[in-house]
Amino acid sequence: MHRRGESEQPVKGRRHRAIRPKARKALTLRYSDADLPEQLDQRTRERDEALEQVSATSEILKIISKSPGELEPVFDAMLENATRICDAKFATLYLRDGDTWRAVAATRDAPPGYVEVRKRNLSVSPGGPLQQVIDTKQVVHIADLKELRPYRERHPTIVAAVELGGFRTCLMAPMLRDDELVGVISILRQEVRPFTDKQINLLENFAAQAVIAIENARLLNELRQRTDDLSESLEQQTATSEVLKVISNTPGKLEPVFTAMLDNAVRICEAKFGALFLFEGDAWRAVALHSAAPPLFIEARRRHPVLPITPGTALGRVTATKQVVQIADVRAEPAYFFDSSVKLGVETGDFRTVLSVPMLKEGELVGAFNLFHQEVRQFTDKQIELVKNFAAQAVIAIENTRLLNELRQSLEQQTATADVLRVISSSPGDLEPVFQSMLVKAVQICEAKFGVLFRCYHDSEFHAVAWVGVTPEYEKSLLERQSFRPDADAPLGRLLLTKELVHTADELAEKSASPAAKYGGARSLIAVPMRKQNELVGALVIYRTEVRPFNEKQIELVRNFAAQAVIAIENARLLNDLNKLNQQLEQRVTDQVGEIERVGRLRRFLPPQVADLIVASGIE
Repeated sequence: MHRRGESEQPVKGRRHRAIRPKARKALTLRYSDADLPEQLDQRTRERDEALEQVSATSEILKIISKSPGELEPVFDAMLENATRICDAKFATLYLRDGDTWRAVAATRDAPPGYVEVRKRNLSVSPGGPLQQVIDTKQVVHIADLKELRPYRERHPTIVAAVELGGFRTCLMAPMLRDDELVGVISILRQEVRPFTDKQINLLENFAAQAVIAIENARLLNELRQRTDDLSESLEQQTATSEVLKVISNTPGKLEPVFTAMLDNAVRICEAKFGALFLFEGDAWRAVALHSAAPPLFIEARRRHPVLPITPGTALGRVTATKQVVQIADVRAEPAYFFDSSVKLGVETGDFRTVLSVPMLKEGELVGAFNLFHQEVRQFTDKQIELVKNFAAQAVIAIENTRLLNELRQSLEQQTATADVLRVISSSPGDLEPVFQSMLVKAVQICEAKFGVLFRCYHDSEFHAVAWVGVTPEYEKSLLERQSFRPDADAPLGRLLLTKELVHTADELAEKSASPAAKYGGARSLIAVPMRKQNELVGALVIYRTEVRPFNEKQIELVRNFAAQAVIAIENARLLNDLNKLNQQLEQRVTDQVGEIERVGRLRRFLPPQVADLIVASGIE
């Protein structure tokens, strides 16, 4: 059986006649001497090819890190390198848009007639290379396009490729994101000459990098969109209010904004004190209290910041109606007499009249302003309008904070991705700094406690190769455990079985506690598979020590890191192969030079017949 790209022809120039045992070494020596330049050339070509592939991969990574939001230079560099290194005539990169495909990048050396046809018609040929990629999500390698059924059936796309482009051999590599086909890289030759395994692996690597470049561009576009949204929101605000000044001076910080709002509302409305609550679906949470509130009221809210929805109270009525509620005398209300918690709240605050103004966003309840008089004195319509204005500004402040936090998170993720890509490009053969950088960034941005990167061997065993933030006890467990096969119901066991992401809300709720939970205090976790095509090569796992599931953006970031880890591993493998080839070549040269020197010394000091006899016998 021959592997892809290997020649099936016997090595030329070898002689097979029988020789005497003692003469065999002499003949081998003479053959090796004659063949040495050819072997040196072969090794040099292999070394240069491997070095060229590593250099091309590093070049692409540098372009991605320098221009994360620009796809054109990345795609152009990929296709240029692919055609040059793989000795192809033409390359194209297609992106999928629903059920249609569009060529977004191509090399410039295609025949003009073929280019014109492809501009007008980009249909998928049934049974053709692109259709095979769509059906299998695997690399498709066609030795001769003329042998395909679509060509015999005269499908326009294949006919144009063969007859207008002159193409015969075709190689297509899928671009997969979470096992979803997003694009294809295609390279073509104008002669029937299949591509080698190394060329196929290079194109697969470029396809993986193209997906990362697309993901980086998507994140950057989202970042720009969030920036536009934030700018539009800020433009709509008036700069005349003291509260808006606080919002602009402290973007992203709600506490000073809420405090300034309460101070102004209490002062202008001549209230005794105030409180600001946020609505959390089935309860109210106190997030700000006016400094003039009675100490007992402040202490009660700090000890019990979450209030249940109680019918009859001001907040209870706001929940039901989403309208402004004013109770002239809370001590005359039924809830004061029949609900002990309401009575306790009223008496610790020593208030009589309460005004509750809802904070609404697109008709949905966000929170409420409560103002209190310690005497029976209702608030005026003008005062209510002022508080309603503050409530609207509070919603704007909350939305600005949300957008800004998302903006910062997107920027952090983009920066982290670029940092990891720089580490990969600066140390292609050293995996430790790459893994450490990924884990540090993932743990930090995802607000996790610690993380571990596992390599997978033999498609069944895991081995921890990097970790950050772990407890000494868990680190000891990782070191002592070495390679292991996880339990089937453990997160890594489920990942091993499905090769899909595992998201566990609470490790302690599982059937048996994992070492991460037992020794590291893990509760919520995500385990993201590191896949090379369909082969599982590792897993990136990050943990929280509290029950708090990860959101989609955090999961997407870790997925991106996992894909980059696979590329880093592949880069390191290519570089290690290159180093091994160099070492073997150097040893071969050293051995041959030593043998030549030995034979030369014998022939210099002994008669020719004696020297030949010694060389043939292998003795000095």
